Amino acid sequence: MISLDEAIKNFPKRRADSHKGDFGHVLVVAGSAGYTGAAYLASQAAIRSGSGLVTLAVPENIYTILAAKLTEVMVRPFAGTKDGSFALKAEGDLLRFAGKCNSFAIGPGLSQDKETARLVRSLVSRLDGQVVLDADGINAFSGYSDDLKDRKSRLILTPHPGELSRLTGRSVEQIQKNRNDIALSLADEYNIVLVLKGHETVVADPNGQIYINGTGNPGMASGGVGDVLTGIVAAFLAQGVDAFSAAMLGVYFHGLAGDVAAKEKGALSLIATDLLDKLPEVLMALA
Repeated sequence: MISLDEAIKNFPKRRADSHKGDFGHVLVVAGSAGYTGAAYLASQAAIRSGSGLVTLAVPENIYTILAAKLTEVMVRPFAGTKDGSFALKAEGDLLRFAGKCNSFAIGPGLSQDKETARLVRSLVSRLDGQVVLDADGINAFSGYSDDLKDRKSRLILTPHPGELSRLTGRSVEQIQKNRNDIALSLADEYNIVLVLKGHETVVADPNGQIYINGTGNPGMASGGVGDVLTGIVAAFLAQGVDAFSAAMLGVYFHGLAGDVAAKEKGALSLIATDLLDKLPEVLMALA
């Protein structure tokens, strides 16, 4: 089993003659009316975590908001519903654009619109690449968990206990009492890397590898913090890191950024953008 120290040591180093194309292209599929912040946080975390290029795909209804807010991230509009979420007819354009990309982050702020959920399930089944599925991306499979087994994509799921409860039908109490065993069992059943978030986040893969994270603090129990993790892991995947290592490194540095930020802000006042601000400092360990 690869250790955290080995994963840090093996992280791809940047040659003097490197260019942006060497470090991958992340496509973030995120956002809906009222949830533009989640899309911002996930895509900004991806660009801060070393991806050479990041494109944020958003419903056309919210394009102008994100295009004005983001500078280094490219923002592209796709077909939306009247309520401001992704429409099913966006699928073809998204799949065509996906051919240019190396990893995908799907879910932050998508809403639980039924049409959008159908789109997510179809994308996960058809995308030929590495996908980080989070938040409403996971909620889209509530009642459709078997669909996770019928897919082309190589999948990392990053649920908190409530999302995993909705997905599997297990109670939150049961999940919390058996975090390690449940994570390993589901990773094997669905052939995924599972990141079960919370105190001592668990990362498990189908080969029986498991990592228990020791970084992070209660101040990170704040809206948007999970979206930052999604972007970090997708960026590591785009740079060629294997799925288990990308997830393990992601949760470690995500928590470390939270710990550094909490020393300055205090746990009571910590917000997700504080983690974004600390990513350059903590990720120097990978340079």
